[in-house]
Amino acid sequence: MSESEKIAILGGTGDLGTGLAIRWAKAGHEIIIGSRTLAKAQNAVANLHKISPETPAQAMENPAAAAAGTIVVLTVPAEHQISTLDSVKDGLAGKILIDVTVPLVPPRVGTVQLPSEGSAGKRAQDFLGNSVSVVTAFQNVAAHLLQTDVQIECDVLVCGNKRAARQKVIALAEQAGMRAWHAGPVENSAAAESLTSALIQINRRHDISHSGIKIVGQDDH
Repeated sequence: MSESEKIAILGGTGDLGTGLAIRWAKAGHEIIIGSRTLAKAQNAVANLHKISPETPAQAMENPAAAAAGTIVVLTVPAEHQISTLDSVKDGLAGKILIDVTVPLVPPRVGTVQLPSEGSAGKRAQDFLGNSVSVVTAFQNVAAHLLQTDVQIECDVLVCGNKRAARQKVIALAEQAGMRAWHAGPVENSAAAESLTSALIQINRRHDISHSGIKIVGQDDH
């Protein structure tokens, strides 16, 4: 295995953050669950242990979690993306931020509604500046599947402006049991973010619980 990371998951109270925490802990990484208050973070860790008692995790408020993590993951709803980043900005300098934000706008979550910046990923990178390497990933993965031992069939598109940062996230995705791909600069995150609304429509119209995407064309032999 590659070097162990201390991964801080901001908004780790949700299904996606919980699932990633379980899988990365199994891969040998140290997990920190961050939330707006310590009580919420502690409650999230308690809920995590109900699902996966063997998954160790530490609870912190978001700013402390971001400062402590060697890699930081943002898993909050789109409407809280920038306010959360504003609260942790000082702890992100020089680090990789994995942003899984999808700009879904209820009630029309099945319709693509990207922000004026072009994508949530681009919005995060613009807000944080070049001292932080924003890499987007995991927008199309069914969160509840991550909490189980099933093989994830959905591939992961990884976007970011620095190839080395993308490669680090690809490695983390593979350690969590997923196949991931370099998908270009952070602007290209718009494609993965938009696909989520399309997949929601596919789930609805074809009675599928967790449709996903696969990249074809590579010779696996």
